Amino acid sequence: MSLLSIENLSVRFGQALVVDDVSFSIAAGEKFALVGESGSGKTVSALSVLRLNQDADYSGRILFNGDDLLQKSERAMRGVRGMDAAMIFQEPMTALNPLFTIGNQIAEVLQQHEGLNARAAAQRTVSLLEKTGIAEPARRALAYPHQLSGGQRQRAMIAMALACRPKLLIADEPTTALDVTIQVQILELLNSLQREQDMAVLLISHDLNLVRHFADRVGVMEQGKLVENKPTAELFAAPEHPYTRRLLASQPERSVAPLSNEAEILLHAEHLRCSFSIKQSWLRKKDFVAVDDVSLQLRRGETLGIVGESGSGKSTLGMALLRLSTANVQGNITFEAHAISAMSANALRPLRAQMQVVFQDPFASLSPRRTVEQIVGEGLALHQPQLSQTQQRAEVLVALQEVGLSEQMLQRYPHEFSGGQRQRIAIARALVLKPALLLLDEPTSALDVTVQQQVLQLLAQLQRKHGLAYLFISHDLAVIRAMAHQVLVMKDGKVVESGATEQVLQRPEHAYTQRLLAAATYASDPQLDDVGAAP
Repeated sequence: MSLLSIENLSVRFGQALVVDDVSFSIAAGEKFALVGESGSGKTVSALSVLRLNQDADYSGRILFNGDDLLQKSERAMRGVRGMDAAMIFQEPMTALNPLFTIGNQIAEVLQQHEGLNARAAAQRTVSLLEKTGIAEPARRALAYPHQLSGGQRQRAMIAMALACRPKLLIADEPTTALDVTIQVQILELLNSLQREQDMAVLLISHDLNLVRHFADRVGVMEQGKLVENKPTAELFAAPEHPYTRRLLASQPERSVAPLSNEAEILLHAEHLRCSFSIKQSWLRKKDFVAVDDVSLQLRRGETLGIVGESGSGKSTLGMALLRLSTANVQGNITFEAHAISAMSANALRPLRAQMQVVFQDPFASLSPRRTVEQIVGEGLALHQPQLSQTQQRAEVLVALQEVGLSEQMLQRYPHEFSGGQRQRIAIARALVLKPALLLLDEPTSALDVTVQQQVLQLLAQLQRKHGLAYLFISHDLAVIRAMAHQVLVMKDGKVVESGATEQVLQRPEHAYTQRLLAAATYASDPQLDDVGAAP
């Protein structure tokens, strides 16, 4: 008998049917993945197992060890959650309580479900943290969530989920926001713990490479329906449904226009150093160097990819190049023959229209209180105040049309759009000023594979049409391979390798670059087992 059997599950929120007649089963010790784009219903389906969807109406059956969870009382479900079935959420920073230490939050699970006293729960907590690979577990147990890195927070979430040795672990996008090397570590940790405890895993993901490596079987969801359900190798080798084939085909493809040898240098930086003053005590401060002696140049129409793990200094470098950093910046920066590193803020303002930014999370970077017309037109109002309202609207419409959006969207607000549409709005906001340079800070990392491909194609098209130069910051080497002419590899604030993209990514010389590529290759090739160690 299956450990979990979902039969004809439908989930409604009011009149909206979000999950439509979905059926699948998971055997004890099996790893099953649900994949699909945002809005496909995969997360709602997974949350239904633990009845965590607020204000949802369910129909069908969810059988766990033969018991229908939809028929249990809320009190009975509290005994199931964490004890028999546990969940790892997508973003540990929001899932963990910022007011309690990691140790307290894990110990609470043990005290609630297993009745351990405070001392025994504390000892078991340290053991769990050690098991998930956290260094100095006794010390880290006393840390608050904000004091841990993204990978450490995710490991703490895994420790909490596994505290009571559940039979089923639900993992909702557990590696989405992590660097490629950390993704591999988390994936291997889940594999190891699953084998050790003979635990079933329900993985929710839009990362097909991760799913290919991890899962025994895969279910594909589209618009609330399960359109395909096969063993992993069979699905990747011979997908039957058109939607599955489209997902598998949505990998970044290189779309880089050749650059003329006569293209002039747009941006030039020499010996750039960025440091932050960190308070160590009431009287003592220490300088933390985030970017150390970096030099680069960028020509018109060129894309320079900047890659590295979190904390490598790549985003700090990008902000410093556009004079947007709060760090103490030393070195020389020249933009369009202007020595902007020596300019005052007022003197620099006229050049701001030529240097624009597209951030990682458009939902956070777009004002929720402004309409699309106000958001896209804001730069025009500041830099071109001579335009009439009619002229300004005309410019906004041109920018929206260039990114594939229509006039009907002018009076709508950011929350009314999908993630891909919001990122297009953010690109339109930057394009409306006709800049020469765009800083793209992880612009596709939060997007589904099909939407990611659409945004990358749009950026490549806009570059060819307008001769834009891109500073493209990413930890996704597949995206950099698809978009960049040149690449810088950063580690601990330093550039450890640079050159033409094909040369650096196909024949890397530095051990750190080789390790990044090994991790990326591992995530896409399930046959490779030797990962993480630099050659």
